Amino acid sequence: MNKKLKVLVVDDATFMTKAISDLLESDPDIEVIGVANNGLEGLEKIKELKPDVITLDIDMPIMDGLQAVRHIMIESPVPIVVLSSLFSDGSITFEALRLGVVDFVAKPSGAISSDIHTAKQHIVDRIKLASEVNFQNIRRVRVNKQKKDEGLADLYGFHPLDYIIAIGTSLTGPNTFIRLMTRISAGLPAAAVILLEISPKILAAFAEKFNEFVHWKIEVARQGTVLEQGVCYIQSNMSSLTVGLNENGDPCFQLGERVEKPLDTFFKSAAEVFRENTVGVLLTGYGDDGSDGFAVIREKSGKTIAQSADTCVYPNLTDTAIKRKRVDVVAEEAQLADAIESVIR
Repeated sequence: MNKKLKVLVVDDATFMTKAISDLLESDPDIEVIGVANNGLEGLEKIKELKPDVITLDIDMPIMDGLQAVRHIMIESPVPIVVLSSLFSDGSITFEALRLGVVDFVAKPSGAISSDIHTAKQHIVDRIKLASEVNFQNIRRVRVNKQKKDEGLADLYGFHPLDYIIAIGTSLTGPNTFIRLMTRISAGLPAAAVILLEISPKILAAFAEKFNEFVHWKIEVARQGTVLEQGVCYIQSNMSSLTVGLNENGDPCFQLGERVEKPLDTFFKSAAEVFRENTVGVLLTGYGDDGSDGFAVIREKSGKTIAQSADTCVYPNLTDTAIKRKRVDVVAEEAQLADAIESVIR
């Protein structure tokens, strides 16, 4: 990297701004060009200093992190990596990702952490990845709360389960996934399963919050859970998630230790159980995971759909599968729901 990456650090704790600044500047490719102690000050410094990426705390006085994200994305858009001790609050994480932050990273051991340096490489890597996203493709997901007690028969569990919609993503995927699930009908004879880059610690709270805004019933994919129609299951790619059959022949989840390529493992297992009724979907993300799993889905006569690279926030994941000729349908983000439904209906 010839030109240093310019970073603004926004955190109300002086100790943390110094610790984060020292951590980032220990990398030769990063320069911290300023610090701010609340969201309002951060917004002003973004306009003045024009950083490439900002790190943002959530719990701050005057203007907190979520308020700051709303203003930043409208007034001075810039890739945001949230670095917060409120990482375990899934509802805050959901809201931050919905609003368009690139990543949400735990502030190690809380606001007065003395072990932040143990997380150094992870934070540096996330900052660098954030600087490489196609930022114009990041947008706020507009959602409305759903009244799930009305028309329950049209929602979940009252139709046969014929298909699995197996979805994979990594960095920046949650924002795209949230938008996608607001567009797909929960009345399809299918269960949706998403493997995404998110901490296992916040899955339950994230799912509970997400459940308020879609017709799908959102649940965490747990060991032994039998798949039901109209339910969207989420799980972290920090675990191995596979689909198998229980003693009654019902499709169920199996969880294991983290594997090198969790999307390949997941897609292959889904195809073995649902065969031609498997719809594999790859969304935005980095790396080359998923394309080998797509090959197995196609071998079993299932269908594979990839988000077009030019509409991805981070295109590597889908671009790799497309170039390897493992994709049946390439669709822009806004057309993904129609592409999925056209296979199932």
